[in-house]
Amino acid sequence: MLSRIESARVPMAPTHVLRCCQRGLAWIPVIFIALVVCWSYYAYVVELCLFTIPSILEKVVYLAVFHVSFIMFVWSYWKTIFTRPSTPSKEFCLPKSEKEQYEKEQRPETQQEILKRVATSLPLYTRTGAGAIRYCDRCQVIKPDRCHHCSACDMCVLKMDHHCPWVNNCVGFSNYKFFILFLTYSLVYCLFIAASVLQYFIKFWTSDLPESHAKFHVLFLFFVAAMFCISILSLFTYHLWLVGKNRSTIEAFRAPVFRNGPDKNGFSLGFSKNIAQVFGDQKLYWLLPVFTSQGDGFSFPTRLVTVDPEQPTDCLQPGGLDKG
Repeated sequence: MLSRIESARVPMAPTHVLRCCQRGLAWIPVIFIALVVCWSYYAYVVELCLFTIPSILEKVVYLAVFHVSFIMFVWSYWKTIFTRPSTPSKEFCLPKSEKEQYEKEQRPETQQEILKRVATSLPLYTRTGAGAIRYCDRCQVIKPDRCHHCSACDMCVLKMDHHCPWVNNCVGFSNYKFFILFLTYSLVYCLFIAASVLQYFIKFWTSDLPESHAKFHVLFLFFVAAMFCISILSLFTYHLWLVGKNRSTIEAFRAPVFRNGPDKNGFSLGFSKNIAQVFGDQKLYWLLPVFTSQGDGFSFPTRLVTVDPEQPTDCLQPGGLDKG
């Protein structure tokens, strides 16, 4: 009996080591970003402001604006990384009797009947492409609307948008606002650095300033800021468009399927209400990395129409506004 237990543990050891290695390697992009940010802080504050800029007033203004953008960037980045993704609650798990029956049953039709019986008491509007109840065999839960299983996190994530390697976290209902603010403040951070460094970049490049150890930092700082600014701008613009349409990245590529069929605008309530779904009603907190998103992540207001509610129409199809 002991030998069987030991033999069963042997194959699991390499798997455990492999998972630990994967988790460690997943932090490499985050560490890389952290190192770049730390170097940019040193290059801007010390090499540029203290050693290169001659005007005291210019130094004070640059340092003040820089530190505000730096704090907001780090704050939103931290919240995006370390906010745990929200997962389905216990009410979406099958009761013990239905779970045993589901696992014993071999026919998919009968399994669907079990899921439908349990789902009658749940706020569900979306289905699979075949019209079946969305169930995760890995997590053993009925998936709420807009919930998807993340293979990297190995969990079902509420209103999942995507898994971002640059934050080593799954972006979903709990941290999507933080992710948008992270893109916003990183873009502001890079734009400000590039704009304020430009004149000294030109002076060093044309040799109007004497050679010094700050030259390398100033030149490289401008190139890095401009490069990140260009790369972030497209991603930032794309996610602003998604927020305005009230879609996730997954829903942009694959329209959610409702009872009356696929509808890419099924969750769109109009531009202003779509913004409020992510940022909340109180505009005072929109620019702060504090959670203000509307809803609980399990159910969402839906507009079950096949036309875009943001476009002018003479009349809407039956279905109206149905709040989950």
